[in-house]
Amino acid sequence: MSLTRPSAWHYRLLKLRAIGALVLGQRLRAEQIYDEMLARWPTDGYALASRAHLRSQREARTEAITDLQALVAVAPQRSAGDWFNLAFLLEAESRLDEAEAAFRRALALDAKLDRAWYGLGLCLIRLQRFDDAIAALKRSTELQPMSPYGWYQLARVHMDRQEPDETRRIIAHLKGFEPKVAAQLERETGLLA
Repeated sequence: MSLTRPSAWHYRLLKLRAIGALVLGQRLRAEQIYDEMLARWPTDGYALASRAHLRSQREARTEAITDLQALVAVAPQRSAGDWFNLAFLLEAESRLDEAEAAFRRALALDAKLDRAWYGLGLCLIRLQRFDDAIAALKRSTELQPMSPYGWYQLARVHMDRQEPDETRRIIAHLKGFEPKVAAQLERETGLLA
């Protein structure tokens, strides 16, 4: 984005005012400043991402989604994180097909974004595409082997698919580094490792 000299000065001033409002805990004021910035510079990535974050925090997901959609439309190659944030909110709003597409876009930009693999796995579970969910969750656990979340969801999918041996294998694996999660799975599934 190229700003003229007076506009660049005004942009920096608004940005500083927004940051100051955030430091003082004035989230709605900061959001108003981002509104003002976007009225002047409607495709500004910083303002779109910041306003989306604030809107998301106050549970205005639809508005946050709109901001993130505008952000990724302006710069689709900019950031896997932007696509992940969009996917996360779309999934929270049960817009699962859109969420899946956004998770996949994030992963196309950064195949090692473990949280996107995990989110994709959860989305695919909700879409009842269990083979695809298992593949996504396995990738998540490869990238974050010590995080219990992917393992837990993977065990639940295997249990739902009537695959107790796989579930037991995961429980035994979890006992090595997350015994509380392993015990929780044992209680929930009735299986012992």
